[in-house]
Amino acid sequence: MKKSINLWAFPYPDRMNLRECLQLAKDAGFDGIELNYDLDNDLSPKSGTKEFEAIRKMADQIGIAISGLCSFLFWPYPLTSHDEAKRARGLELAGLMAQAAHDLGVQNLLVVPGAVHIPWRTDYEPVPNDVCDRRAREAVGKLVTSAEKLGVFLNIENIFFSGYLMTPMEMNAFVDSFHSDRVRVHFDTGNIMLFQHPEHWIPILGQRIQNVHLKEFTKKGTDHSLESFRPLLDGTTNWPAVAEAFDQVGYRGYLTFEYFHPYAHYPEALVHQTSDSLDRILGRK
Repeated sequence: MKKSINLWAFPYPDRMNLRECLQLAKDAGFDGIELNYDLDNDLSPKSGTKEFEAIRKMADQIGIAISGLCSFLFWPYPLTSHDEAKRARGLELAGLMAQAAHDLGVQNLLVVPGAVHIPWRTDYEPVPNDVCDRRAREAVGKLVTSAEKLGVFLNIENIFFSGYLMTPMEMNAFVDSFHSDRVRVHFDTGNIMLFQHPEHWIPILGQRIQNVHLKEFTKKGTDHSLESFRPLLDGTTNWPAVAEAFDQVGYRGYLTFEYFHPYAHYPEALVHQTSDSLDRILGRK
């Protein structure tokens, strides 16, 4: 398995530019870095093939892989929203992300298929479970043909906050329903920790797992927000059991640390600490 870190762990773009982030990840010993698509940064609808290929070339020069593409845009533009315009915009953005992933030379695109509930968005009206499921299947179905042509995996992420795809069996049924090897699972260890255990999901998902987020979570107290997630090893995850489960199903891809709170001072410390923690989880130290 390979070590990766998401760009959200860096003070980008306020205090570090993209090149500096890539270099820091490389210097800290990561094999890859996961980038994020937004409305206004180096990876956005404002950029095109030329810009994305330049980013890929920069990563190649530094000697670090781009392990995947991720985005928060699935939340303001949910694929299952009651607002038809937001659904349409979300689908459009997902298509742009798939093209960006292709241009970056990246196989992995994280996809949030929908949500019954989004607790941190007061403007999101809850969607009935059956309606959410129908809309999510319709939306992902519209992306499959393009993803197959582009050579990009649509990796469906598990997110307990959303109230959708709450068991590994539901996730398997959703992914398998498209009958495409381009629809896989992006498994997030922290996103089920409030009520369940990642080491139980992994054997059931099996080889459907295409990409992974390692998020530390603490059950000692949570406000059901992004503040629930902690630096790696500073939580209640049974990491030896998780690592063994991944090994048992033959997973050999990236393990990407996802964290949303870069340190205000000495941000490089978090990156180096995470690299060391991953080495220990992987049995390298």
